[in-house]
Amino acid sequence: MNTLKRTIAIVCGGDSSEHDVSLRSAQGLYSFFDKERYNVYIVDVKGVNWRVNLPDGTTAPVDRNDFSFILDGKAVVFDYAYITIHGTPGENGIMQGYFELVHIPYSTSGVLVEAMTFDKFVLNQYLRGYGICVPDSLLIRRGYENQVDEDEIVSRIGMPCFVKPANDGSSFGVSKVKNIDQLAPALRKAMMESDEVMVEQFLDGTELSIGCYKTREKSVVFPATEVVTKNEFFDYDAKYNGQVDEITPARIAPETADRVARITSAIYDILHCNGIIRIDYILTKNEDGTDKINMLEVNTTPGMTATSFIPQQVRAAGLNITDVLTEIVENQFK
Repeated sequence: MNTLKRTIAIVCGGDSSEHDVSLRSAQGLYSFFDKERYNVYIVDVKGVNWRVNLPDGTTAPVDRNDFSFILDGKAVVFDYAYITIHGTPGENGIMQGYFELVHIPYSTSGVLVEAMTFDKFVLNQYLRGYGICVPDSLLIRRGYENQVDEDEIVSRIGMPCFVKPANDGSSFGVSKVKNIDQLAPALRKAMMESDEVMVEQFLDGTELSIGCYKTREKSVVFPATEVVTKNEFFDYDAKYNGQVDEITPARIAPETADRVARITSAIYDILHCNGIIRIDYILTKNEDGTDKINMLEVNTTPGMTATSFIPQQVRAAGLNITDVLTEIVENQFK
């Protein structure tokens, strides 16, 4: 019977500043997966050093030729990869390209979608073409910092504004800039994380985060989480060190909640996503007083610790996270 179980790799780690956060997501996923149905292993990726955690507490190297490892003298080839790397190479299409080459199904969207959602500026311009409301922004590339027209930023984007890495999956390198004097230091900080930096309009409103997944049989949008922090913004400490209140379901009007869910489902389809995604929004007010839904970013490898947004939302929806993960895996084999 054991030989009929699929062998799943929870692929974590990566090369970004959120390496250790990814390890925590992997532990969460490991606790969620159905061990009666699957053989589950955690694979820690760091550069070219890929190692699988074995049951006896040791590790074994992964053969990247076929994504396998040796256990008790026998080769074990993985059947499926659940990618929970935050940042490169798991969130930008690189790892997805590898799994395409070795013909291993995986949990995220494809190479193009991952590359596009990883680049916040590109994604915003793309989705704007589909009528999705996104904050205005400018892109600044490394080597061109001296050509930045600060007056243009003030007149077009306004102050305060956000300066953030355009190509990064983490909360590192993000600054809220309140005046021109803070702009240059913020650019240098963001450039430490990415070669491209986005200067983005600040929107004052209610921040939401909402997950979604689809299979051949169903489309599921979870209840939205309202994010309330006393920090300047939803930064690393707010996200990972508990300096935030997360309210699920969000305290928003039912009609707004329905619109957020419909927009989330539409973005999933526009991008042709796979697996669980999480989209962050901020609600502002139109001139007539109605809620305006502004998309901030699409996260294709959302955090999966027990206290992360997605497990919270799964519970709020009355669903079982183990069943959800099983549906996502099995959808690849139909």
